[in-house]
Parts: sequence; C-alpha cells; structure tokens
Amino acid sequence: MNIQNLVDSLNRLEIQIFPQIKENISLKELAKKTNLQEVQVDKALQDLENKNLIIINKLETKLIKKGELNYDKLPERTFLEKIKDKQLSLQEIQKQSKLSQQEINASLGLLRKNNLIETINEKILQIRITEQGKNYLNKESPEEQFLKQLPIEEGKIKDKQIYENLKKRSGLIQIEIKKELFIQLTEQGKQLSKIKLESNTIDNLTKEIIQVEWKNKKFRPYDINVKVPRLNRSKRHFVDQAIKKIKRIWLDLGFEEIYGDHVHTAFWDMDALFVPQDHPAREMQDTFYLEHKGDLPKIYKKIKEAHEKGGDTGSTGYKYKWSEEEASKVLLRTHTTVLSAIEIAKLKKEDLPKKFFSVNKVYRNEALDWKHLFEFYQVEGIVIDPNANFRHLLGYLKNYYNKLGYEKVRVRPAHFPYTEPSVEVEVYHPIKKQWVELGGAGIFRPEVVEPLLGFECPVLAWGQGFERGIAEILKITDIREIYNND
Repeated sequence: MNIQNLVDSLNRLEIQIFPQIKENISLKELAKKTNLQEVQVDKALQDLENKNLIIINKLETKLIKKGELNYDKLPERTFLEKIKDKQLSLQEIQKQSKLSQQEINASLGLLRKNNLIETINEKILQIRITEQGKNYLNKESPEEQFLKQLPIEEGKIKDKQIYENLKKRSGLIQIEIKKELFIQLTEQGKQLSKIKLESNTIDNLTKEIIQVEWKNKKFRPYDINVKVPRLNRSKRHFVDQAIKKIKRIWLDLGFEEIYGDHVHTAFWDMDALFVPQDHPAREMQDTFYLEHKGDLPKIYKKIKEAHEKGGDTGSTGYKYKWSEEEASKVLLRTHTTVLSAIEIAKLKKEDLPKKFFSVNKVYRNEALDWKHLFEFYQVEGIVIDPNANFRHLLGYLKNYYNKLGYEKVRVRPAHFPYTEPSVEVEVYHPIKKQWVELGGAGIFRPEVVEPLLGFECPVLAWGQGFERGIAEILKITDIREIYNND
C-alpha cells in the first residue's frame, strides 16, 4: 500500500493520535497528550500496528509493595522484646505481645532457626533470649531494611534471598504487576510522520452526511487484506468430547447403547437388583426421593419372593417381609444399573447373547466436595451371554481402560448386593505413582437374573466412574472444576 492510500485509510482517531507518536512513547503518555481515554488510544494503536505503521512493545514490571499486614515491627521482634529481660512461657509471651497463634508459631520457628532464643524444660516450657537475640534487638534486621525500601521494582532488588524469604511469609509483601505499552515507528510509519494529516474523509455514515456532506468529501477506503485478530471458534466441551470417546469405545466392542428415564421407582433402582429394603443406600441422606408413589410391574411378585426366601434360585433370600410401599417410592436414579435391570426384563432366551452400555447421569444425596458430586455420569455395561465368565469381565474392563489411556489395570475383591463375585477396578496413575479406584464390577447374582430374565444366565456387569476417570487424565485435582462455567 502506497503512502497516499495509507493516508486515505486512516480514521479520525488514528489521524488524531499518529502525529503525537514519538519513539518509545508510552500508551499513558499518548492518552495524556491527546486527551483521549486509554482504551481509545489502545484500539487506535492496534489498528495502526495492523497497517504496519507502528510496533507495539509490551513491558511487564513487578512492583513489590508492603502487604496487607503492614507491621510497624515484625512479629519476631515483638516476640523477642517481651523476653528481653526475663524468660517467659509461650502463653505469657502471646498474652503480653498480643500476637496471634499463627504469628507466635512463625516467630518461634524463625527465632529458633537463627539461634536467637533457647527453650528451657521446666514444669512449663520457658523461652529465653540468647546473646545473639540481644544483638538482633540492637539493630535493624535485613528483612526490616528490605521492607523500608518498599515500594520497589523487582528488577532493582539487590538481596534476592531476603526477598524470597519474605515472599514465603503470608501478608508481609505483595506483588503488583504493571503492564505498559511502548510504541515505535516502522520505516513506513517514519515516512508517514513527515506528512501533515487532515481528516477530510467520511468513515461513519449519518443522515446528514448522506443528504449533503458526501458531495464535498470522499469516503475512507477499507483494506480487505489488512491483518485482523484471529477468532477462536467454539468447540465441544471436553466432557462431551470424553462421552463421545467412551461411547465409541463400547460401540467398537459391539455393544448397543441403552437409554432411560432419570426418575424411577425404588423397585427398579433397588429391589430388582436385590438391594435389601433396609440397606443404608435407601436412606434419605443418600437418595433423592420424590413425593408421589409409582406403579409396580407384573414381575414384582418374583422380586418379592427372591427377597423373602430366594425364589427359585436355591438362595434363602433376606428372610424379611418385603414391602410394596417401600418399592413404590419414586426417586432420582442412583445408578445407571437400573437401565440394565429394565433391559434384562425385556429379553427372551432367543435374543441372547446381548451386550449393552450406557453413559448417563445419576444422582446421589452427597455432600459436595473435591471428590464428590451429587449429579454425575456413570459408565454402565452388561453382557448377557450363557458362555460369559469372570475372565471375560476382566478382559472387557482392561480393554476399556487401555483405550482410555491407562496401561496398568487391576482388580481387587469387593462386595455389592447384586453381584457375586464382585471387584473394584483400579488403574495405575503414572504421575502420582499410585493406584486409583474408578469403579465396581461383577457377575449378577441369580437372585437378580432369574426373576428378571426368567432363567439363570451369566450377566457380566460394571458401573465405572466417569468424572474421576477424566479428571485423572486432565490432571484436575478437584472434580468440581470439571463443570465450572469458565
């Protein structure tokens, strides 16, 4: 672009600012010279840089200032002054000095480390000042000398060790980061600076301009080749990406995806899975119950018999009176295994073998903390196959976690009401160098399968944690961060 075209492309703000640019002038100085706001100057400078007229240099400096505590004297000096002429217990020192427990503890550590005090073991622990401690009181300490210099730029600090020591002490100093912009003219900019700039072009249309003014002026041209900031396009949330990847793993292994409602009766969520009606998981503090009651399916009598005396499985059951009232309660599903139970009840012998999976939300009445959520995803899977066995179960789980990126997978014995044998699955975390538990698995008990399916058949089942698994991969230590709106 030649000089005249550049002149024609400048808007009014750029024409006002450009003549004021001298070598290495700062943005603040420019704003002061032009009587414009810094944000206006900043925008104009970006446009001038896009036109290759200036170079913007960013300088970041750290200003070290006194912290929020801003002591008249450091706590360790106050501590020493109280035992200058006599030895005292820690309680007496704290009472006389009015230092907080945290300040007392910090002072005690520092003074001991520098041999400024000594302890005497009598009936009550006594603290006594040493000769070095008395010498310390007669002059300013290096830390006190440093604090007197503040504020100071980090680059001008001479004693770096004292600075590092004070940084470790909460509230003594604070670091303020100052960012400044300095402007240089390019060769093209230097040529343009020799030309007197006048604003005689139109860059904003108004009703008046369209009616009259345009006849005596020309419109500012726009350069469609000018550099513009690159926009970051939106992308799928990493939780959605992880769900998509997990679904693809199971689909590639020949599984069918199953879906279902978020609200179920306790019958499907608990009873059909042989969870006893007095199990702690049914209590209000663990489960979200709704007010109304639900209807029981036709097979409820088989489930009742399994609970009371084992049904036709040869089991003795739980030997209690099963309650329809308890089973009719409506709740937010506590696990996606409820979907597996419903799916099994639909099958006939000629449908087998079948493999199903689900990646869906479940709800638990948990206290929210770094490793617990009350609404979270669960990765569910079942294999209904007369030829399936425990080794197949371990193979599916190992294959799944290997595809997720975990090389080492192991299981250890566990107990769940609806599977036997039962295991908990652990993966090895290569950075933490430790095993992390990510879910449970097992083979459904006959008391679950026979009432639902109508005959006994091996059913491999697992419910694996989702958030904890991807948190490990993404190096997130607090799983609440996964759903932060940032």
